[in-house]
Amino acid sequence: MGDKDKFIMTGDLFPPRKEERGEGATRPLADRMRPEALDDFVGQEELVGQGAILRRMIEEDRLRSVIFWGPPGSGKTTLARLIAHRTGAHFLSYSAVTSGSKEMKSVMATARDIRLSTGKRTIMFVDEVHRFNRAQQDAFLPYVEAGDVILIGATTENPSFEVNAALLSRSKVFVFGPLSDDQIVTLVRRALERDPELSAGSFSLTEDALDTICRNADGDARRALNALEMAVLLAAEGGMGEGTITGEMVTRAIQGKSLAYDKTGEEHYNIISALHKSIRNSDPDASLYWLARMLEGGEDRRYLLRRLARVAVEDVGLADPGAIVQASAASQTFDFVGEPEGDLILAQLVIYLAMAPKSNSVYTAYGRAVSDVRKSTAHPVPLHIRNAPTSLMKGLGYGRGYEYAHDMPHRLSKHSFFPEEMGERRYYLPGDQGKEKNIKERLMEIRKVIRRLREGGGEEEIGGGEEEGK
Repeated sequence: MGDKDKFIMTGDLFPPRKEERGEGATRPLADRMRPEALDDFVGQEELVGQGAILRRMIEEDRLRSVIFWGPPGSGKTTLARLIAHRTGAHFLSYSAVTSGSKEMKSVMATARDIRLSTGKRTIMFVDEVHRFNRAQQDAFLPYVEAGDVILIGATTENPSFEVNAALLSRSKVFVFGPLSDDQIVTLVRRALERDPELSAGSFSLTEDALDTICRNADGDARRALNALEMAVLLAAEGGMGEGTITGEMVTRAIQGKSLAYDKTGEEHYNIISALHKSIRNSDPDASLYWLARMLEGGEDRRYLLRRLARVAVEDVGLADPGAIVQASAASQTFDFVGEPEGDLILAQLVIYLAMAPKSNSVYTAYGRAVSDVRKSTAHPVPLHIRNAPTSLMKGLGYGRGYEYAHDMPHRLSKHSFFPEEMGERRYYLPGDQGKEKNIKERLMEIRKVIRRLREGGGEEEIGGGEEEGK
């Protein structure tokens, strides 16, 4: 029987570690500091604090299939290990990165046999469950449905998009949040005091060092402990067996902040949404912040330029027709300048759009037109506005009665240009911001003259204005 078979039979959370097999390997600090009791778990108080629902499920060994959703380093795997130590069920752990559906099906079939013969269930922890495709996730369904397997899936991606609806409906989603700075400080100080390797060196941290670790961690416990470990190693290599670690030493150890940003994941969409909404609300400062978050995270600049062109039309529109010109110019100039200097062009465009007068009239007008097209019959084009390039078409009445606008008083025809079956429609409702205020006045004047022409009125010049829609 191989090591893997022993692992499955014993139900250990992880295969034996190298040092446990006599091979003598040092584990990372983040792994060494995993707590062995719920009371030592830091963070997620609303989930595992005294009296919280998840804590009660764990303590009473009444866990059901769950999905742990949260950012890296928020405690998902750590909590799974704690469950492994407390449960009376068989406990297995896998990663969707290294395990395939064939292996999963075999293990789940074994779990079903164990339940039928002993009545004992199997808890299966699957890390990075979102990396399984839809078909692979479907393999869990019959076993979860029958109660043969209690699934604990961990994911950094939104389960609404990455986990099958059928599997999601059979699981309870628990949302993990990033750790607070105070919680990060607690973990770092605990590591200095309790970890045998760090405590042997008698190191301490300045407040600036703690602040630097917290800023770098962004709520990720693993990242914080890695930063601490690297800072201690750097101090030790410098001949310091003990002493005080400063913020400058931490900065040198971690070699700059690494932003938690996934260009294809949920954070990408969250931040572009924040940028768009900040511009829409005419807040240049917040807009620049979210732009900087995306640029520093390595976002594709062409993607940002395309999105900002959309903003120029959707949220600025005809209140400032120059916005789309600015967006186009920014795109062309960026191609000419390139990175990193071109990032300043993006910043200028963001400020311009944030400070421009706002109107979504174009966006809503087109939406109304599309709605009519989708809901109504595709009525034929009225004969008088059809083109008639042949004598046959002229004989059928194409173009008959058409009034060439340039030859008409005020350059306006009294005819309707909608299908007769539809009557008149009003899609474009201009606002009162920026240049669109002038457009609104012009449109009201045009509609006033057309109405009088249809009523047989005179040929007075376009001028004045009255309420739209009368």
